[in-house]
Amino acid sequence: MQTGFLPEAIRKRSVVQEDALLAKNMTQEARSAAPSRKKTPPVAAKPDVHSTTGTGSSFQHYQAAVVLLQQGKYEKALAAFEKLLPTAAAEIRERCQMYISTCQRQLDKPVLAFDTPEEHYDYAVSQLNTGYYEEARGQFNSILSMHPAADYALYGLAVLDAITGQPQDCLANLARAIEMNPRNRLQARVDNDFQSMADDPRFTELLYPEVP
Repeated sequence: MQTGFLPEAIRKRSVVQEDALLAKNMTQEARSAAPSRKKTPPVAAKPDVHSTTGTGSSFQHYQAAVVLLQQGKYEKALAAFEKLLPTAAAEIRERCQMYISTCQRQLDKPVLAFDTPEEHYDYAVSQLNTGYYEEARGQFNSILSMHPAADYALYGLAVLDAITGQPQDCLANLARAIEMNPRNRLQARVDNDFQSMADDPRFTELLYPEVP
């Protein structure tokens, strides 16, 4: 298997469905839920302390569940959202219901089987190209879980991170891919999918290290 070679994919910027926007919009969605929590009516005998603490705890559980969903751990995310839903603040209850539906759709999909890692990788790239970012992330991680030396999967994650606005993860995954196979550095230099990283000096240093 020729690892390290990743043909530059043409990323199609079609209308991305709700599942595809999770990684990109999660921080904004989470923050937008926070300010209006003050509108939650106080509860019985201990309105101030208990209400504030409960809301804060619920929001922390919500964020943890979102991380599981973002990582493609749909079964665990589903359990977390379902546990949170009965006591969730009104401001995040609708989001919980939406993500429960997302998890259920993902879990209802038939289990995919691939004859080779390359075939699995091609499927992951196809999901990336069509804007199904979380599905693509899950597939890249699945390849790495079965084939830890698959530098091309790390490269794919780096591309995905660049597209979805996660520069730190992009740098970490690309650095690992280059360490495992230096050819990935040459590929990244001409890959337009890293355009969002072009002005980051750390990215430049990674691709063009100083020679002592």
